[in-house]
Amino acid sequence: MPPPLDASSSLLRDRRFVLLVSARTVSVLGSAFARVALAFAVLALPGASAGRLSLVQCCLALPQVTFVLGGGVVADRMSRSRLMVVSDLLGGPAYAGLAVMVLTRHAPLPAMCLLTAVAGTGTALFWPAMASVVPLLVRADRLQRANATLRIFQNGATLLGLSLSGLVVALLGPGWALAINAASYLASALLVRGLRVTARPRAASSGRADLRDGWREFARRQWLWVVVAQFAFLVAAMSAVNGVLGPLAAQRGLGGARGWSYVVGAQALGTLVGAGVALRLRVRRPILVAVVAMFPVALPMALLAVRAPVWWVCGANFGVGVATDVFGALWAATMQREIPDEVLGRVSAYDVFGPLAFAPLGTLVAGPAAVAFGLYRTLAGCAVLTVLATVAALLSRDVRTLRAPDPGRHRDPAESLPA
Repeated sequence: MPPPLDASSSLLRDRRFVLLVSARTVSVLGSAFARVALAFAVLALPGASAGRLSLVQCCLALPQVTFVLGGGVVADRMSRSRLMVVSDLLGGPAYAGLAVMVLTRHAPLPAMCLLTAVAGTGTALFWPAMASVVPLLVRADRLQRANATLRIFQNGATLLGLSLSGLVVALLGPGWALAINAASYLASALLVRGLRVTARPRAASSGRADLRDGWREFARRQWLWVVVAQFAFLVAAMSAVNGVLGPLAAQRGLGGARGWSYVVGAQALGTLVGAGVALRLRVRRPILVAVVAMFPVALPMALLAVRAPVWWVCGANFGVGVATDVFGALWAATMQREIPDEVLGRVSAYDVFGPLAFAPLGTLVAGPAAVAFGLYRTLAGCAVLTVLATVAALLSRDVRTLRAPDPGRHRDPAESLPA
């Protein structure tokens, strides 16, 4: 779904915003290839096993949790566009090395683990920088529009990448798909380099003091930590369903892998529509709307629990895609408006850290819970957990009452222009 002219044409005439959109589109397209290719690359190697795959995936995920808070500190100390380039220059060569090892079929496990850890570290540095660079390019009254426009292009790239990745893996092999991902990182670095966002001057301080300052800014805003806590439980439940429980339910009664691919594809389509809705949406209480938008996340879990037909689950998951993208655009714009620029990188890192840490926990617990309580009861429990976490977030007065500023109040991004 292309962005409507009346909503985004002015943003897409801004050279620096276009560079950012282009970089994210290219990078997300390549990352969609890696999501499919990495697992099949490991499994195609001699001596492949489930344990080897788990170890490689763990080496990718663990640095993301470990270093994301440090990434927030660095994002507030140096040029955010430069940090994004650094992260791309970590990920690109790492995936290029993985591609070479897979193509030559000489892939020692320690080397694969090292390269995936480097790629994961690059991702940890990238997230806080990306979350905090947008308000340096766009006025506050255009932040929701800017975030929604970014999400439209990113979601389209994800859909295209997931569609093409299976074809590339099948015809050319996973090594070439990993090479495409490596090239996308390098292309993104070249595009982001053109942003040239300068670092703001800051007093010298230790990394520990910076983290404490970021935590104080995070903890003093009730609406912020309440919704991050809510999302941590939602992400745990969604990871359990998407990674373990959903495929098991599909295997038992939704047509197996083909049926589950329809369910996943429906959510991806929903994200495109959701970003379009967020582009037009104007609300006075963005956090209240964002939190309420999370209730539909429980619906496909509940439908899977009662063994509903696959098309019902697809429709519900389409709604999840719409809801999560509306949430994402409203949440990002509110954070970028409400958090002072000098601590936005660190606060964004705390925002990412909670859900990121809970995601593997949900996946880890899902299998044993399904064995102990039964698959369908565990799915129902995930649905209940999602609803309870959302209701609990609505008990916060700050969540219910935080208002968007008047359209005339904005932070001028011109201060970030290079000298």
